[in-house]
Amino acid sequence: MAVLVTGGAGYIGSHMVLALRDRGEAVVVLDNLATGRREAVPEDVPLVVGSVADRGLVDAVIARHGVREIAHFAGSIVVPDSVADPLAYYANNTLASHALISAAVASGIGGFIFSSTAAVYGAGEGKPIREDAPTRPESPYGWSKLMTEVMLRDADAAYGLPHVCLRYFNVAGADPAGRAGQATPRATHLIKVACEAATGQREGIAIFGTDYPTPDGTCLRDYIHVSDLIAAHLAALDHLRAGGASLTLNCGYGRGHSVREVVEAVGRAAGRPIAVTEGPRRPGDVAVVVADAERIREELGWRPAHDDLDRIVHDALAWERRMQATTFTDAKGLPR
Repeated sequence: MAVLVTGGAGYIGSHMVLALRDRGEAVVVLDNLATGRREAVPEDVPLVVGSVADRGLVDAVIARHGVREIAHFAGSIVVPDSVADPLAYYANNTLASHALISAAVASGIGGFIFSSTAAVYGAGEGKPIREDAPTRPESPYGWSKLMTEVMLRDADAAYGLPHVCLRYFNVAGADPAGRAGQATPRATHLIKVACEAATGQREGIAIFGTDYPTPDGTCLRDYIHVSDLIAAHLAALDHLRAGGASLTLNCGYGRGHSVREVVEAVGRAAGRPIAVTEGPRRPGDVAVVVADAERIREELGWRPAHDDLDRIVHDALAWERRMQATTFTDAKGLPR
């Protein structure tokens, strides 16, 4: 029996692979390496290079490796790109997920964990967001994820596909042991960008909007350490294995940090301040996006171990420094 991790060569998926391997589970990775890295997958973990949209390939992987559960991380995640090319996002996120879910149903998969997003909620109302809040995505990216949640809900009702949808808030940090971290090209996440500035890869960082109704005028976001996020995935897997019902849960800490607080934390970790420029608000940005994280604690017994901004930033910066001395390869084994 094995767990299939789609997108297991990417940022979050690679952490799931390590966590499963750490507890002695059989794992197989399916990744097209469009943004993932071969180096992120341990040598003793099978890596199948291909698309989750390839039904024949997925069926073969499930049969060959005795896959019993699926953790689905594969997909495109850059919101502005989804606005510029929505059909590509619906193809890569929604249609590909349809093929994977169909394969899961046909193979009698016992549990399916889906990497969803807080973007399904849209702008929100400036207070902690509960799972029963209205879902009003403001981008094709958010819609592509919500559509997959709906497919899973309906597939469970019709065929019996137990699943957990985990709605991520702002994932950051890296494996504390330095084995994995974020290496996505053209990353847009604030902590990643600030760490690139701290290591000289950028001249500085831009703050868009300083007049929001927040304590320091900049946006507040709920940042969750990637290791705590993966602990939630493991708890979800155990929940399904114990016969638990399908769930949709927020993944966050329930409190926010401002843009300025993040930049200052990176400066503390780096030992020098980060150069900052200030500009007007960006269209679509909202003042506060924070999770109501009570349900995941109640349903899964999840307790975060890294709920500290300085810890998140420390691990992210340590990984960024390691990356500077590393050459990554693409799907053809060529440097990129």
